[in-house]
Amino acid sequence: MSKVILVTGGARSGKSGFAESLCKEQNNSTAYIATSVAFDDEMKERVRKHQQNRPKEWKTYEIYKDIYKIIKEIGENHQTVILDCITLLVNNLMFADGIDVDNATEQEINELEAYIKDQVNKLIEEVRKTDLYFVMVTNEVGLGVVPSYKLGRVYCDFVGRINQMLGRLSDEVYFTVCGIPTKIKG
Repeated sequence: MSKVILVTGGARSGKSGFAESLCKEQNNSTAYIATSVAFDDEMKERVRKHQQNRPKEWKTYEIYKDIYKIIKEIGENHQTVILDCITLLVNNLMFADGIDVDNATEQEINELEAYIKDQVNKLIEEVRKTDLYFVMVTNEVGLGVVPSYKLGRVYCDFVGRINQMLGRLSDEVYFTVCGIPTKIKG
């Protein structure tokens, strides 16, 4: 039976390090699902630092779209999975089909959100069919100011609602602040 864990917190709160420690504690074969796209030098450096910090024996899968399609394969080869991160997954899915969010209609925005929710629901459904210990990392976007521009507001709305959905679907949820994790569910 699978175990789904969500780790959330603000930027640089220690959430990735804590999620990685949960996986290391399992002391088994770990898969790392990286959802980022290294589109500039700064992002490439962030990716490099993340790679440097995780164990070399972990297998990395770089993917953000249709992740659910590889979960069965991952489950056949690994016992533990870390997905880092949901926030970048949402970002990348928002822009995958070239939708201009700033000029999109409310219907187009609703359809985009439904698509992203479907991607995440299918992911969790596939994980639940396995025996994986599955850890997801996400940013808590609801603690700051509401962005003054449409794209930022839509993004925060999407991430906030996806995080709520994942919180409900997860067996355990942790909130990290100042490098200290606090269990808030499970």
